[in-house]
Amino acid sequence: MLTRRATLGLMLAAPATALLPRAGLAREPETYQERGIAIDGTDPIAYFTEGAPVPGSEAITLDWRGATWRFASAGNRAAFEADPTRYAPVFGGYCAYAASKGCLAPTMPEAWTVYEDKLYLNANLRARELWLQDVPGNIAKGLANWPGILG
Repeated sequence: MLTRRATLGLMLAAPATALLPRAGLAREPETYQERGIAIDGTDPIAYFTEGAPVPGSEAITLDWRGATWRFASAGNRAAFEADPTRYAPVFGGYCAYAASKGCLAPTMPEAWTVYEDKLYLNANLRARELWLQDVPGNIAKGLANWPGILG
């Protein structure tokens, strides 16, 4: 049986423990990556210049925000390095439609959209269809959820 003093101590300690770091709960990386490679090794610049996903080269890379980004050319790497936030996909390369729903999902290079000079990736072509039904609304919802959904 707890004394009043012990009960009071437990009640006061409980809120303080909520402020402690949550050991054991891993936060997702800021950039979608597999084996350390961002956005499936696709050159992010190519979406803007080629209008299509283009595989990046293992020999032309840049480390940024905890991941290795691959590029099809040294010129593309230089452009990205000069202004990475202009070319990197919004929501760290995670599925933009999933972000609008408050969750994370991986992406595939073929499910993409450039909207108002920003790159958005989706998990699959169906998610892209749903994303395209209300791009501005989905962006607003995703931004409201980001980066809190990383964990």
